[in-house]
Amino acid sequence: MTDDKDKPGDEIEFIPETPPAEGEAGPKAAAPPAPETKDGEGKAAPAEGSRHLKDKLKKKEAEAKELRREIEKLKETSLRRLADMENLRKRFDRERSEYQQYALSGLLLELLEITDNFERALQSAAAAGEDKAFREGIELIFRMFQSLLAKNGVRPVDLGDRAFDPNFHHAMSVEESEEVREPEIVEELQKGYFHHERLLRPALVRVRVPKKGQ
Repeated sequence: MTDDKDKPGDEIEFIPETPPAEGEAGPKAAAPPAPETKDGEGKAAPAEGSRHLKDKLKKKEAEAKELRREIEKLKETSLRRLADMENLRKRFDRERSEYQQYALSGLLLELLEITDNFERALQSAAAAGEDKAFREGIELIFRMFQSLLAKNGVRPVDLGDRAFDPNFHHAMSVEESEEVREPEIVEELQKGYFHHERLLRPALVRVRVPKKGQ
């Protein structure tokens, strides 16, 4: 008689598990349960992000506005400096032109004294009845001096209607008269001259003025 454990029908056969083939998915693990959230928490997150973006946008707009203000300020400063430089250049050009124009004023003023002496010599020669050739020689030199002065912008002060103007005339003597209502020039003692638009030398004159109490 054999034992029951030796019966072939009672044997347990061991079958090893075969690993899944490469590329073949194994059994899926169960997904973890979703965390429970309170009502409204899902909607609060997007609203908070939107406010953050709006605040950031406002900050950037304020920075851009400040930058534009700084740019305008720098632009105005640059334009002002350019205008100052242009004015300085014009002033320099004007002063240089005036210097070149009036640089010979001192020399021309000294030449006027020679011209005065030639005029006196001509008057003396005419009064003394000097030789005609002598007078013509003096007149020729005198005209040469006048031409030289004119080429350099020198011209005599015109007495015009002989009204006295202290800006252009220097009174060497003054006499009262009942015949005049305004000061007037009686005699020119020495010619005055302009150098271009400047007075080089005033005319020396004798003046007649209204009598006091007239």
